[in-house]
Amino acid sequence: MVALKNDFVKKLFRPKLLDTLKGYTKEQMSADVMSGVIVGIVALPLAIAFGIASGVTPERGLVTAVIAGFLVSLLGGSRVQIGGPTGAFIVIVYGIVQQFGTSGLIVATIMAGVMLVAMGLLKFGAIIRFIPYPVVVGFTSGIALTIFATQINDILGLGIANVPADFIDKWAVYGQSIASFNPWAFGIGAVTVAIIMWMPKVSKKVPGSLVAIVVMTGVVWLLREYAGVGGIETIGDRFALGKMSIAAEAPKIDFAMVRELLPAAFTIAMLGAIESLLSATVADGATGDKHDSNTELIAQGVANVVTPFFGGIPATGAIARTMTNINNGGRTPVAGMVHAVVLLLIMLFLGSLTRHIPMSCLAGVLVVVAYNMSEWRQFRSLVRGERAGAAVLLATFLLTVVFDLTIAIEIGLLLAVVLFLKRVSDVTTVSRFRREVAEADYVEGSVDTEKLELPKGVEVYEIDGPFFFGLAGKFDDVMKAIGDKPEVRIIRMRKVPFVDSTGAHNLESLVKASQREGITILLSGVNDGVRETLRAYGIEELVGRENVLSNINEAVARAGEIAGE
Repeated sequence: MVALKNDFVKKLFRPKLLDTLKGYTKEQMSADVMSGVIVGIVALPLAIAFGIASGVTPERGLVTAVIAGFLVSLLGGSRVQIGGPTGAFIVIVYGIVQQFGTSGLIVATIMAGVMLVAMGLLKFGAIIRFIPYPVVVGFTSGIALTIFATQINDILGLGIANVPADFIDKWAVYGQSIASFNPWAFGIGAVTVAIIMWMPKVSKKVPGSLVAIVVMTGVVWLLREYAGVGGIETIGDRFALGKMSIAAEAPKIDFAMVRELLPAAFTIAMLGAIESLLSATVADGATGDKHDSNTELIAQGVANVVTPFFGGIPATGAIARTMTNINNGGRTPVAGMVHAVVLLLIMLFLGSLTRHIPMSCLAGVLVVVAYNMSEWRQFRSLVRGERAGAAVLLATFLLTVVFDLTIAIEIGLLLAVVLFLKRVSDVTTVSRFRREVAEADYVEGSVDTEKLELPKGVEVYEIDGPFFFGLAGKFDDVMKAIGDKPEVRIIRMRKVPFVDSTGAHNLESLVKASQREGITILLSGVNDGVRETLRAYGIEELVGRENVLSNINEAVARAGEIAGE
């Protein structure tokens, strides 16, 4: 019993670290350490920028990158995944902080973590992959535009103290404050963008965001100290930074707040699941490995439960940092753990230097992040594609921008499901045959092109496709078109892959209505799965087991016997 339980746990949750440590070599360790150092340096400016853009302090962004990054690598189902704060969460986190404060954010993040763990335990990892592509592109592009909008205040140096969370209100306030435009701030932001875009042409291993921050921080310090240039806001001007440290504290959980934060927590959990598994899938394509999606979800959940106790914000797998890890030779979770340790050392010993970083420089970094997230090429391609996908894309995008991610994901998924069901019901057909049926079309394994003649008083109704609630109206229309009453109705179900509860109910109603009229119902070609469903709903017993036949030949022969009687 104990052995079976242990085997079950291993199948459900087995971190990749356990597998990669077998046969671990010094050469791989050297590559992992080097990659971890580089990824840690790359993650530094992003962690600070994401923290500030989310409406919290830069320390919270760094704490998230350290703790969540370490736990995701330690417990995760991917060899190379790098976890931490990402741009996808900026919009939802900013809204929570504005409405509920940092205490509300802590509660929402813990709730989201619990949901992620539950998703992993329930093996939802594979299901999340079925979220329609237009929905993913729609809210990703919407998030990118919203992130860009949040950076206008800093990159133009408008000096607005409280920027509204609403997208339209933001631009109204920006328009009213345009007179306070600061050319120095704009110049720093523009040069930052230029450096980041230019650096890959010089070196793909040196992160452009880090180079831009180091260069522009030095430039601003010189301008302030020796040229007397004022009005260039830095992190230290906006935040009272003390000595950075990591300390645990128990969050205050208000159960009334828990109810209000449930939709936001669900959105964080869904975003975290989608982005982490998308990142892991991209990494699999680059490394040839295969991640364990359920273990990855559990690891992401644990990271989001633990991190808030240290003041962190939501975290997930980061595609850019994960690919940086792969490109620099990282092949085991050790690289991700080293990246977290590097960030911790920088935070403890060099954290005070972050106060000199210009806010407009960080805004420039996030403008590039927003551009890279926008997926404008895929967006354009989907808009030009089939109308149903374009409708889902545009609806999700507009709802993300104008309202919020929670509504966008819910309605986007609902639209996608409705359009999919409509498409399935459109391709599912119900055909009526009164005199003959083509054996080659309908008889299992037949290659004969002769016609199978039907006895007088016998009709065949062929259902081609799933018999579900979307087909009910179509089947009823065919039945209503019947003129005279037959003696036997054969419901041909050879091409029915499944029957849902509504389909079973409709079939039951048809059988009872036909029996009241003295018409016998025969079921032909029912597969094992469909037969189990019919048996469970009592339809097999209602029809009679002798009237459930394996193919059309047997059904027609049986119908002839009944009609002859």
